[in-house]
Amino acid sequence: MTLPLSHPSPMTLEDYFSYEDRSNARHEYVEGFVYAMTGATKRHNRIVGRIYARLLAAEQGSGCRTYMEAVKLRLRDRIYYPDVMVACGPSSPDRYTEDAPSILVEVLSESTWQIDRREKLAAYHGIASLQSYLIVAQDERYVLRHWRDAEGTWQYDVLAGAGTIELPTMRTMLTLDEIYEGVEISPPEQRLRIRELEQAYG
Repeated sequence: MTLPLSHPSPMTLEDYFSYEDRSNARHEYVEGFVYAMTGATKRHNRIVGRIYARLLAAEQGSGCRTYMEAVKLRLRDRIYYPDVMVACGPSSPDRYTEDAPSILVEVLSESTWQIDRREKLAAYHGIASLQSYLIVAQDERYVLRHWRDAEGTWQYDVLAGAGTIELPTMRTMLTLDEIYEGVEISPPEQRLRIRELEQAYG
């Protein structure tokens, strides 16, 4: 999904919520500016759906709440719509937002990889409640996993082709086979060049 600038002038957070309530489309809010979110590819949608379904099934007894795409994540000067969000602490009093997620997932596309891997990564690392951030490729079986260790320090690893992602917050695991089941992978020349991007931006 692309994020073109939708409203060229800065607006307050209150104005954004009013604007969003009247809009037929979804918008993210970053430091006063509003960005429209456009449609996702079928592959993107299927990957998000598989991750959501797996985490939703793990909810029982965990005290967590799992959301897909349409629920807002509210930070101090930003509003995002994560592809998948799991919140395990007290629920926000606002019925449209969560502000203390435990797990966040973004599925990469050509138009959003810089946002997901740089802007959102920096913003998400500042969320005290967050334990895991998964950045998932849609054109190849490739997941970048960021997680906090026992000391609260952010760690990072890569799963390519196959592997298992531990999500201790929900006492569950997520495999690449589950994420990409039934998803047609692009030939090499059409992929997002994830490895080249990783070398360039770490």
